[in-house]
Amino acid sequence: MKDERLDLSSDELDLILQAYRELYPDLDLSQCYFFFDEIQNIPQWPQFIRRMDDTISRHLFITGSNSKLLGTEIATALRGRTLRYDVYPLSFTEYLTFKDITPDLYSSASVAQINRAFEQFLFQGGFPETALFDDTEIQRKIITEYFDVMIYRDLIERYQESNTQALRFFLRRCIEGITSPLSINKVHNELKSAGLRLTKDKLHQYLDQASAIYLLQVAYKYDPSLVKRELGDKKAYIVDNGFMTAFSWRAGQDRGKLLENLVAMELRKQGKALHFTKNGQKCDFVIQQNNDELLPIQVSYDIGDPDTRTREINGLVSGCRFVNTKQGLILTMDQEDSFEQDGININVMPVWKYLCSLSSERDLS
Repeated sequence: MKDERLDLSSDELDLILQAYRELYPDLDLSQCYFFFDEIQNIPQWPQFIRRMDDTISRHLFITGSNSKLLGTEIATALRGRTLRYDVYPLSFTEYLTFKDITPDLYSSASVAQINRAFEQFLFQGGFPETALFDDTEIQRKIITEYFDVMIYRDLIERYQESNTQALRFFLRRCIEGITSPLSINKVHNELKSAGLRLTKDKLHQYLDQASAIYLLQVAYKYDPSLVKRELGDKKAYIVDNGFMTAFSWRAGQDRGKLLENLVAMELRKQGKALHFTKNGQKCDFVIQQNNDELLPIQVSYDIGDPDTRTREINGLVSGCRFVNTKQGLILTMDQEDSFEQDGININVMPVWKYLCSLSSERDLS
């Protein structure tokens, strides 16, 4: 549907089925799988898909870009007949497969290979095209192109945004502030000082729109009350670490920020909602596990320093108590440990090992 030479109208969509029947007259179309990419470019496509679903085949797959049609809009157009799958950049385990690396946690050579790959993944991110190149300048150009497409096609064109300077400032500010609660008031004042006048409602709108196109992922302050969650503090994470290294020298050199953003996005790729706690002490994430129990998670690049270790443990214990659980997890770059602190069982694990374990759990389920 992306080839301009096709230029189909809605009443010509049936030509696809007619041609297929002529080529394969003996095939049972109800057992065929149909794939449509960018079909939203054709008028009245929902009616065609619904008719196919009713009368021809239930095996229909639709893909499309965010700029033209969001996943939520597909569900609305097809009246709830859909199962939605969000496609993110490569997860770390997919990245290993992409690099022809088979994890073997019992092989020191394999572990060393995984560690090297994780170091690359931490900085370059998981876009498949960037993984094909070792040249950092080429990677940066690819990432810049992706970012510009998301800004101009998915945000500016889709939402008819005219104040591009303010939008870009807001997004870069979100990247700079990753891992910290996002203060719309503070960003509003910074824009005002720079001579860019926007309402706070407009900034909230920017955040919602960037989240809708998957450029940003929002983490909410954990609270049993839905209203308090929606109105409370939020943190914004960016969809891929490559954007951080390409557009923010400060964030791109901060391994702690990179590691936390990576964990946030890996959790989202696993379908986990992102929450955090902040009640005196800060706990980076609270996720719901497959057994429905809550798991507080701290992310710290290195807890070798006594002050850092104390801060991270205290934050985790505080988070565990807040959500009433006895288990907590600290994810680091390469440290591993297990101990009890104030009645809380704490596991310390390298991020890469935790991500490999998540993949194993998914494969077994």
